[in-house]
Amino acid sequence: MEQGEHTVTGLVKDSQVILVAGLALLVTGCASTPPSDAKPGEDLSLEPITAPAPAPLAPTGPVRLVGVGDIMMGTDFPEPGYLNPDLTPGADLSALIGPRLLNLLQSADITFGNMEGSLFDGDGEHKSCKNPKSCYVFRSPEFHGEFLREMGFDVMSIANNHSGDFREAGRNATMAALARNGIDYAGLDIPGLRTTTLTIDGGTRVGVLAVAPNWGTVSINDHETAAGIVRALSSRHDIVLVSFHGGAEGRTQTSVPREMEIFYGEERGDVYGFAHAMIDAGADVILGHGPHVPRAVEVYRGRFIAYSLGNFWTYGRFNLRGLAGIAPVVNLSLARDGRLLEARIHSIQQHGGGVPRIDDSGAALRAVAELTAADFPESTLVFGPDGEITGFASETDDNEKPDGAELPPAMLMY
Repeated sequence: MEQGEHTVTGLVKDSQVILVAGLALLVTGCASTPPSDAKPGEDLSLEPITAPAPAPLAPTGPVRLVGVGDIMMGTDFPEPGYLNPDLTPGADLSALIGPRLLNLLQSADITFGNMEGSLFDGDGEHKSCKNPKSCYVFRSPEFHGEFLREMGFDVMSIANNHSGDFREAGRNATMAALARNGIDYAGLDIPGLRTTTLTIDGGTRVGVLAVAPNWGTVSINDHETAAGIVRALSSRHDIVLVSFHGGAEGRTQTSVPREMEIFYGEERGDVYGFAHAMIDAGADVILGHGPHVPRAVEVYRGRFIAYSLGNFWTYGRFNLRGLAGIAPVVNLSLARDGRLLEARIHSIQQHGGGVPRIDDSGAALRAVAELTAADFPESTLVFGPDGEITGFASETDDNEKPDGAELPPAMLMY
């Protein structure tokens, strides 16, 4: 400390002088030569001794990433009857979705979901909708953000066809509600909102980009621009996660067609081409959503792709029959450079109008395995009955089959 920092009594001052003098004699007697960087006539023997700065914490093992699909936990538009009466402030979330699902979501270093709609307590302009009974506009109470926090969500995509249902006011309220609950977000085509950064233990930096084919979002159809953003993220982050809301919607839209998908006249993206282009640009994980049904998964160049995570928690206004009511939750272990180390799929099924719980029958796992075998017959992935995905270590970096070997189709181990 510099002289004059503290006011002390004369007695204490005298004691300090004696102590300093004694320390000076001790240090001088122990140092036979002055420090090599001492200037002529400069006595450095009384320079304050400072402890070296602590070394930064080293990363501790792999990064756990849990990802889910679409989330809309109830809407009060066009009427409050579409809200879940069990989901009120202070409700017991563990009782609602079950402790196993809650623990899974909370256990990851990063938990991701797609915020389908707005968190907005206000009113005002909304998306044009001639018949609210058949046209979907979502406005969820802002306190739903507190449940997202309690579930453990760290980052949400706000790039989708419903995030702008209540225009700018709804989007601003959604971002504010997420921020109040410590949840990051990405996906609007505005500087500072296209991407976000999460920093986890050991200083590992994870960059997140979200895209969609919709108004005000970073476009899934502009591969060049999105790849440029990914390259920039990759240069400054250890791991890059890209989320897309794309592909045609509905119970029959389970395939990955490897071409542009058109739905009600809108270009919904070539999700296969987009995912591969983003990994080529430096992305490490691709998580897709939007079709409202599960789709295949793929490992390309050692990086994980989920082409659709389906409906995770979609209450009241969604048709949840068949594949629309089940969904995979992906549970990934990543090296600190983004390489896939382990992958597992947990199945959920929605109950009681649209509330997720772990599904011990494994229906979503079976669906993903069967769709992967059908859409990617060249894949080496093997799906175990416990949800573990193996076989990706044998895939080459350029995703071509090894010389002289035939790749087996994706296999189901049941």
